[in-house]
Amino acid sequence: MPEHAHDWPVISVFVMGGYLNETEIGTKFIAGPSVVFYNPGAAHRNTIAADGFEQIEIEFDATWLGRSFLPTMPVQHWVGAHATHLFRACGPRGSEIRLRTALRRFLRTASAGPTREPVAWIDGIAQRLRVNPSLRVKDLAFAISRHPSWVGSAYRHATGEGVSATAARFRVERAGRLLRESELPCARIALEAGFYDQSHMNRTFQRVLGRSPTEVRADRLRFRTPLGTDHTAIVGP
Repeated sequence: MPEHAHDWPVISVFVMGGYLNETEIGTKFIAGPSVVFYNPGAAHRNTIAADGFEQIEIEFDATWLGRSFLPTMPVQHWVGAHATHLFRACGPRGSEIRLRTALRRFLRTASAGPTREPVAWIDGIAQRLRVNPSLRVKDLAFAISRHPSWVGSAYRHATGEGVSATAARFRVERAGRLLRESELPCARIALEAGFYDQSHMNRTFQRVLGRSPTEVRADRLRFRTPLGTDHTAIVGP
């Protein structure tokens, strides 16, 4: 996505996947629960990772939210639990009032706390889970020579989601790619992506995305519709 800016404030809420975000405050790889805020005119550019990415992008009039809630920096990133809570508030069944309340609460709470960066070993845990989502906490702890209970709590504190939630998200990412790019039946995709069965995949999709595998598979029709036709070529989660 080439460098661009917006006329109104924008909040981008991570859903899944990954991308390299380049702004005037630096370069950051976004690949976990996180939120990025852009003030009007703040230029940014995204390089999408091999598996793509999905996010909820909220562009709004500052007076709708309340100018006092907006950060003063041109760009700001938050990682962790606050981002997870905001994503849940952006679900398909939410109302405008609920969304505005959630955004205000998020900006007030997240801006008041310190911005922390995940420690180095977090990336190693995530990489191992991406390759094999069935790994247990004790397996991951052994790999970095730490106690399992410490790894579990420290990982959640640093990323805003538990190890099992990360593993579920990686399974959904893998299944989502197959649903959109292949003709494989859902039962086969469930096994390929590491789910126990199709029912397990269905439940996990609803929990992680708030959408069913069937709805995600339907995206491919819209992805392949040329711009300028009756159907949008941009699909949100």
